[in-house]
Amino acid sequence: MIPRRTLLTAPVALVAQSAPPKRIAAIITEYRPGSHADVVIGKYLEGYEQNDKPPYPRSKIVSMFTEQVPKTDMSRERAAKFNVPIYRTVEEALTLGTGKLNVDGVILIGEHGDYPSNDKEQKLYPRFEMFLKITDVFRQSRRSVPVFNDKHLSWSFRQARRMVEISRELKFPMLAGSSVPVAFRVPAIDAPLGARQRNAVAISYSGLDIYGFHVLESLQCMTERRKGGETGVRAVQCLEGQACWDFAGKDSLFDAALSRSKTRKPGNPKDLVKSPSVFLVDYADGTQGAAYLMTGLVQDFTIAIDIEGQSRPLTTLMHLQNGRPHHHFGCLVKKIEELFETGRASYPVERTLLTSGILDYALESRILGHKRIETPELSAIRYQPPRGSHFCNQGWPGA
Repeated sequence: MIPRRTLLTAPVALVAQSAPPKRIAAIITEYRPGSHADVVIGKYLEGYEQNDKPPYPRSKIVSMFTEQVPKTDMSRERAAKFNVPIYRTVEEALTLGTGKLNVDGVILIGEHGDYPSNDKEQKLYPRFEMFLKITDVFRQSRRSVPVFNDKHLSWSFRQARRMVEISRELKFPMLAGSSVPVAFRVPAIDAPLGARQRNAVAISYSGLDIYGFHVLESLQCMTERRKGGETGVRAVQCLEGQACWDFAGKDSLFDAALSRSKTRKPGNPKDLVKSPSVFLVDYADGTQGAAYLMTGLVQDFTIAIDIEGQSRPLTTLMHLQNGRPHHHFGCLVKKIEELFETGRASYPVERTLLTSGILDYALESRILGHKRIETPELSAIRYQPPRGSHFCNQGWPGA
């Protein structure tokens, strides 16, 4: 186990502070109370604690585009209060009406809003379509800037893969994914870099699509640190109901991961969880992963990993603050800031490409009668994790 100490992140403060703040465009589906736009863009406008007091991110939001404006919209009030113009199109938000790229970075938050779902119960957020509009401006301007994409790259693995291909083609750094991997941990440890892993388990709650992604990212940020780095996934399967319980009953890490929960409800799990589910991840190097959604039993994210040579599994809680200011999103904003200040992503976008693909195939498995699906496309995703860790080393009062 690696204790969380000073080795973890190269702070943005190391960047020369004499340079002007980065100017950021926010491209958003919906900005309402409690939305991801609220807890990410809100920290840029209102400070990390969202109380109109320091500390603030160093970068500045200089433009916004919102695709939808619900009755509970916050964007117009916030824009007026903080003197941030709202533009009618993505192109105008990136060019500030000049016709050429006129910002230093882009935050894409395609989460929340009134959008349809498909037969796999995936919410069809237009992240891919918004990304294409962003990169069209890059092409027209013959210049690119760093992009952060919140959560999945896309509900579709093919679209997600295309997004990463475009980032490589246009040579801009890209960061993506969930706030869970960077959240404060209890205990504050990471998987040892380069150690062999045999099995890994993550446990969480809520919907298959909306939180299935989060629990897969919590699993992946730990498994990618195994010996050899990430070498891809050869098969994925979703199990539900009794089949999920049968698998959990044979899973030696299930109880170990559950032991770290701060929200576990007393009682028999089978009586508490009405719709248990698990995503099984068969990694190409033989490591086995399982990501459980146990709504009714827990309301947090816990991990257990069987490390070769260790007598006990490594276990930790990825601790989220349920109320404002949602501390874990502050941890994520710090990683976004590192992207903008340094021009480098703190961890590879391939992590989120892989988790986006695992989720897409897992939900396909579900509608195909829970069959195991071979995933040669995911076997091709290979990358090395960062040497350091990137979760927050401090929590909030009472955490």
